[in-house]
Amino acid sequence: MAEIRFHLLGPLGVEIDGRQVPLGGRKPRLLLAALLLESGALVSTDSLIDVVWPEDPPRSAAANLRTYVHSLRRVLTEDRIHRGPAGYRIAVARDELDTTVFADHVATARRAMAEDRPADALTQLAAAEPHWRGAPLADMPHHHSWGPVLARLDELRLEADELRVRARLACGEHRDVVPDLRELLVRDPFREELWAHLIVALDRCGRRAEAVEAYDEVERLFREEMGAAPGPRLRDLRARLTAPVPPAPRRPPRSPRRTVCQLPLDVPDLTGREEHVADVIALVRRRQAAGDPTVVVISGPPGVGKSSLAVHIAHRLRRDTDDDHLHVGLAGTTAAPRRASDVLGEVLRSLGASDKTLPSDESERAAALRSALSHRSSCVVLDDAASAAQVRPLLPGTGPSVVLVTSRIRMPELTAARHVELDVLDHDSALRLLSGIVGTARVQAEPEHAARIVDSCGKLPLALWVAGARLAGRRRLSLSYFADRLADERRRLDELRVGDLAVRASLELSYARLPGEAATAFRALGALGPVSFPGWTVGAILAGDNTDTTGADTAEAVLDVLVDAHLVELVGEDATGAPRYRMHDLLRCYAAERADDTDRRRIRRVVEGYYAAASASVERMPVRYFGVAPTPVPPTYWRPHDLDRLVRDPVAWFDAEHPTAAALLEPAAGFAADGAAWRLATVLTPYYDLRNRWEDWWRADEHALTAARRTGDRHGEAIVLRDLGQVRVYQDRYEEALRLFDRSAELFARLGHAQGEAVAVASRGTVHRIRGDRARALECSRRALELFSQVGDLHGEAVARIAIGTVRMDEGAFDDAETWFTDAYALACAIGDRHRAAHAVHRQALLHQRRGQLGLARQRLDEAIAVFDDLDDDHCAGYAQQSLGELCLRSGELAHAQLLLANSLAVHRDTGDRRSEAVVSQRLGELHESLGQEQTSRDYFHRALALWRELSAEPQRSAVERRLRPVDEA
Repeated sequence: MAEIRFHLLGPLGVEIDGRQVPLGGRKPRLLLAALLLESGALVSTDSLIDVVWPEDPPRSAAANLRTYVHSLRRVLTEDRIHRGPAGYRIAVARDELDTTVFADHVATARRAMAEDRPADALTQLAAAEPHWRGAPLADMPHHHSWGPVLARLDELRLEADELRVRARLACGEHRDVVPDLRELLVRDPFREELWAHLIVALDRCGRRAEAVEAYDEVERLFREEMGAAPGPRLRDLRARLTAPVPPAPRRPPRSPRRTVCQLPLDVPDLTGREEHVADVIALVRRRQAAGDPTVVVISGPPGVGKSSLAVHIAHRLRRDTDDDHLHVGLAGTTAAPRRASDVLGEVLRSLGASDKTLPSDESERAAALRSALSHRSSCVVLDDAASAAQVRPLLPGTGPSVVLVTSRIRMPELTAARHVELDVLDHDSALRLLSGIVGTARVQAEPEHAARIVDSCGKLPLALWVAGARLAGRRRLSLSYFADRLADERRRLDELRVGDLAVRASLELSYARLPGEAATAFRALGALGPVSFPGWTVGAILAGDNTDTTGADTAEAVLDVLVDAHLVELVGEDATGAPRYRMHDLLRCYAAERADDTDRRRIRRVVEGYYAAASASVERMPVRYFGVAPTPVPPTYWRPHDLDRLVRDPVAWFDAEHPTAAALLEPAAGFAADGAAWRLATVLTPYYDLRNRWEDWWRADEHALTAARRTGDRHGEAIVLRDLGQVRVYQDRYEEALRLFDRSAELFARLGHAQGEAVAVASRGTVHRIRGDRARALECSRRALELFSQVGDLHGEAVARIAIGTVRMDEGAFDDAETWFTDAYALACAIGDRHRAAHAVHRQALLHQRRGQLGLARQRLDEAIAVFDDLDDDHCAGYAQQSLGELCLRSGELAHAQLLLANSLAVHRDTGDRRSEAVVSQRLGELHESLGQEQTSRDYFHRALALWRELSAEPQRSAVERRLRPVDEA
C-alpha cells in the first residue's frame, strides 16, 4: 500500500511514497482543502459548492463537483473520498495529515510536561517542528468558513512554542532560551505567560537586574496599552526578585563509610535508547535537587533490553555521586520469585546493617530500609520483578535515592513511579546495533541482507545481539547466507542461539509464568500468522466445541494478561473502535513451536467466526454482489459476541479484517477448517469485487477451491469456479473465464442448483458479448433469465434483462432494447436494488446517445454516476464517467471530456481492465487531435494500439493503425 501524506501547514500538498503529486487547478484544490480541514467528517455538498464557487456557482455545480471528486480520487490512487448523505468526507489516518500529526506531538509533549518529563516533551516538539512548513494553506484563498479551524491551528502553534520554552527551562537551559522568549514576545507582547518565563530565565542564569527590567517593561506596556497592571503571577515574581536571599542551611558532616557498588558490567553504547537515558537522568537530577526519591519502572517484552538500560542508567548516575549502587535480582521470571522480606535483608546488609540489628518482621525491615535511604543518594537496581507487591516494600519514602525496577509485566499500581515501556528498536537503530557487533564494513557490503536479518530478528535487541555474535564469530559467513537461514520461521529460534545466550530461553521464562487459559491462547495465536487480530479471536480459541458466545469477559481478561506480560501487543483500534492486537514475530515463532494439533484446531473456530462476521457484513454491503452465496452460516459455527456492533460499517470491517481473514485460508487444513475456509473465501469475494482487488480475490479463491475439493463439497467447488471465472473476465483472460464458467455451470446443473447455473450461464453470456458474439451472448442471457425466473431470483432477472437489452442495442434493435432496459429498471426499483437500477439507467443513457438524444443521455448519466458515487462504487462510476466523457467529446465540450476520460482511464488502469483502457486511450487520442496536440494524441493512439494487440482484437487494432498511418508517415 502506498504511503500518503497530506499537507495543510504551508502550501496545500499531497505526497505519495515521498513524491509530490499534481492536484489540478484551483477548484479541485479548494475542494480537497475543504475536505481535509474537516477530515473524517461529512462536508455538505452545499458547503463545498460555496467554497469552490463562492460567488456565482453554475447550474451544473453538483455534477461538476462529482467530477472534481473523481479527479482527486484518481490522483490519490486509493479510495479516500466517500460520498455520504448530501455531502462528502475524506478518510485520512491521523499519521497521514500534518495538522493532526503536529497536534498529536504537541498533545504528547503536553502530557510529558504534566508528568515532569521535559526531555520527552522536547523530543516530541522536535518531531512536530518539520510538519509546520508555514501558515496553513499559505498558497490558497481562505474561505470565511475556515476561520475557526485556522485560528485553532495558530493557537496550537503558539502552544507548541510555549511548551518548548517551559521544557527547556525545566531542563536548565535558562540562558539559551532567553533569545527565543524575546522573539515570541515580539509576536505576542501581551501574553503574560511568556513574560513570566523570560523573568524566570533571566533570574536563573544570574541576570537578576535584567529580570527586574523585564518586569518594569511589561508593567509599563500593560499600563500604557491596556490601562491595567500585570497579573498576580508576574507581581509575585517581582516580589521574589527583590526579597533577600536566606543563607543555605549547613548539613552536618557525615562519618566516613565505604560505599558499595554491585553494578554489573555496563553496556558502553546503548543503541537506540539515548532518549530514555536522557529523560531518566534529567528526572533524577530534578527530584534530587528537591530532595525527593525517584522510582522508575522499566517494562517491556523479553529480550528488549530492560536490564541493560537500568544498569546503564545506574552507571551514569554513579558519575554524580559516590554513594551506594546496589543490584538485586528478584527472580520474577522463575517458578519461585524472591520474597520481599529476603530481599530487604540483603539490601540492608549491603548498606551496613548486621544480622544482630536486622529486624525479623517484613514491615520493620521495610521501615529500616526507608530510614537508611532517607539520607543517602543511593541507587538500587531491582532486576526482574514479579509484581508490584514484591517491589513496594523495597521503595524509599523520602530522601534523594533512586530505585530502578525492571519487569516483564506492567505495574500501574505503582502510581508514584515513572513508567518507561520499552519497545523494539526502530529500523535504523537496529541496523546500527548490528553494525556495531559485526562491523560496519560487512553491513555496508551487504545492506539488503543486513536489513533482512534485522527484520527477521524483529528489531529485538537480544535477537540482534545473538545474530551479531554468531556472525562476528564467523567472519567468512556471508550475511546473505545467514539471512536465508533466518527466513525459515520453523528454524529461526534455533539459529538465534550462541553459547548460553538464546532467544528461545528468554521467551520460555515469560511463557512459563502464564496461567492455563493465557498459555492456551498464546500458543494458538501463534498459528494466525504475521497479522493483527481483534480481541474476539481469543474468545473463539478458548470456546468449547459448541456455539456458546459467552465468555467475552474471560477473553478480555486473558488478553489483559498477555498484554501486561508483553507477549501480545496492542497496536491500535479496528473500524468499530475495538482494540486490535499483534504478536512480535519471534514470540509468534515460539508460540507456534509450543502449539500442538489441539491448539491448532482451535483456530477452526476463528475461521468460523470470520465467516459469520463476513457473512453479516455482506448482507449489509451497499452493493449487492452478482454471484452465488453459500448456504447460511451453519448453526454449529462459532460466532463473535456482539456481531451487529462489529459489522455496523461493513466496508470498514472488511477494510480492517480482510488481510487476517485471507491469511487463514491457506493453512486451513492444519486447522481442520476446510469447510469454513472455502465459505469464508466466497464471502470475501463481494468486498474484493467492490475494491477491485483481483489478485487478492484470485489467491483467496485458489485456496478455497483446494479446500472445497479436499472436503468433497461440489457445491462449494461450483461457487468458487464461477468466482474465479469472474476474476479472469476482469483481467481480460476470456478463454480461461469461459472454461471456468462452463465447469461451474455443469456442476450446478448436476446438483440441480438452478440459481447457481443461471449465474454461471449469465457470466458466460457477458464474455460472449465482450468478444462480439452476439448470438451466443443473447442465447446465454435468455437461458439465464429463464433459470432466474424458475427460482424467483428477481435480482438475477434484472441482471439478465439488462444483458439482453445491451445485446439488442448493439444489434440496432433500439425499441426492443428500450423495453428490456425499462423493465429491468422497474424491477430493480421494485426490489430496492439501487445499484442494478443505476446500471439500467446507464444503459438507457447509452441508448439515448445512439439515438442522438444527447440531452437525455447526459441527464441519465448524471443520475447513474450520482448513485454509483453514493454507493462508493468507483469501478462502475468510472465506466459511467467514460460514457459521459465520450458524450462530451462528441458534443465539443473538450475540457470536461478530458477530465472525465482521464478519470475513467485511471479507474481502468487500477482495475486492470485493458479493453476499457484501450477504448479510453483511443478517445483521448481523438480529443488531443482536436486540440491540435499531435504528440500527445499520437502517444494515446500508440497506447491503445499496444493494448488492442495484447488483446488480439483485430478490428480495433486495424482501426487504430489506419488512424495512425498518415500521422506517422507525415
